[in-house]
Order: sequence, then structure tokens, then C-alpha cells
Amino acid sequence: MTITKYRTLIFSLTGVILLAAISSILYFGLPLGIDFTGGSLMQVEYPQGRPPLADIQTQVATVPLGAVSVRESGDNAIVLRTRTMLPEEHDKVLAALSQGVSVTQLSYTSVGPSFSGEFAAKSLWALLAVALAITLYVAFAFHKVSKPIPSWIYGVTVIAMLVHDLIVPAGFYAFLTHTTGAQVDALFVTALLALLGYSVNDTIVVFDRIREHLATNEKTNNKEPFELTVGKSISETLTRSVNTSLTVVLALVALVFFGATATRDFALVMLVGVIAGTYSSILLAAPLLIPFARWYTRPAEDRKK
Repeated sequence: MTITKYRTLIFSLTGVILLAAISSILYFGLPLGIDFTGGSLMQVEYPQGRPPLADIQTQVATVPLGAVSVRESGDNAIVLRTRTMLPEEHDKVLAALSQGVSVTQLSYTSVGPSFSGEFAAKSLWALLAVALAITLYVAFAFHKVSKPIPSWIYGVTVIAMLVHDLIVPAGFYAFLTHTTGAQVDALFVTALLALLGYSVNDTIVVFDRIREHLATNEKTNNKEPFELTVGKSISETLTRSVNTSLTVVLALVALVFFGATATRDFALVMLVGVIAGTYSSILLAAPLLIPFARWYTRPAEDRKK
């Protein structure tokens, strides 16, 4: 299988992709939305045409709210982000925006600081719990096939792929927040959790085929090289992985172009994550086992050097 032969090139390309994603996160940052920081978010539409943002900011400034973020949304709408507003403050802001023009409130969300802090903690614990559960499951599933590498290596490799499949869409989203003003919200966390499940499923398909071949080789006393077993397993699952990913990609592309504005960022993160997950499952996960296999098949004295 040619994929395993070009694994050095693939690993180098992966390093470049991860470097770009991490640089995007560090440079642009991932601004937290009100789901994490607390505050109020109001989306207002101007059916007869949106006034200049400077005029809108002047209108909102008549209500003492402190720092207020105003950004464009679509052709004729705006999104206001403020501290947590009281009901009367919300009414005053809406009245200020309605001076001389017709406005329609599309959505309004207000989250208190205590709820947002609890949500952030639970989101982090959810990600860690899912990653730990996946590692334990994979290590257990492969405990009967421990040659030429220990079963826990499969679990560690899966976690490495999960990290890759989360960093890449996070890096893309950091760039998206810089260009569109989007923020990290509950939908972003939902997308990451969904990608965790999708990524591990795609990787396990390849690993499970490797496990089947290793078990068969052991029963038949077949001394097939591990690299050949990996290449054969990738080849046998390649069509299935590509077809599955393609159907998901087509659905997400339709959601991006024809879906609601509220779910567009979610669909974009999922789209990038699915592509990254397919790439890692086919080109990274199984080939990454080969260097480990070579290490564990070396004499013990050579491994100590």
C-alpha cells in the first residue's frame, strides 16, 4: 500500500497543518461567547436597510451599559453583545434602536455569570471524560492483540488523532472569529463533541481490520510484516471511509449554504473537522503504528540506547 510508504511525507504535512492551526489559535485567539462569560446577546434586523454602525452605536450609547459590541450580521441585521441586561434595559435598547426606523428583534439571549461558569467547567469535563473513555475502551478492545505493539499504544494513537481532529477545526474557527466576529459558544462545544465520536469511529474501523488480520496471522502462524498488514487494512477500509465521509460532507455543505445563519458556524466547524478526521483516519492513525512496531520489535538492548 503506497500510503504507508509515504508516511514520512504525510507526517511532515501533518506537522505543517498543526503548526498553522496552533498559530491561528495563538494569534487570533478563541473569544468566548456569553455561554462562557455571561452577558446578553441581541440580534436585530432592519427590514428597510441597516443604518451605519456608527449611528447604531450612538443610539445604544444612550443606555448606560458599559462596553457594547456591535457587529454586522447578514445584509440588514446586527448583533449586539453587552453585559447581562435587566428587562428594562433590554426594552430601552430596543426603543433606542427603533428611533426613526423599523426594527425586528430576531433573537435575544441573556446568560448570568454563574451559569456561564458552570457551563464552561462542564464543557471541559465532558471533553476530558469522552477522551478518557475512548482511551480505556480502545485499550480493552485490543488487549488480546498485543503483538507487535502493546494494546495501550492503540489507545494513545486514537487520542493523538483526536487531538489532531480538534486542533485543526479550532484553528479554523479562530480565523473565522477574526474575520466574521463569531465567538465560542455552546454550538462550538457541541461540534467538538460530535467530532470526537466521528473521528474515533473512523479510526476504529481501520484499527479493527488490523486486529482481525493480526488474529488471523497468529492462528495461521503467518509471519506477515506488520507494515504489510497495516497497508492491507487501510486498502480494505479506504472506500468505506471515503464514501461515509463524502456523504457527511455533502450534507454539511448543504447546511452551510442553505441552512439557517444560526447554525452556519456549527456546520463550518463540523465540515473542517470531518475532513480532518477522514485525513487522520486514513493517512495518520494506522501508519503511526508502524514506528511503534519497529521500536518494540527491536532487541531490548537496542531500545535502551
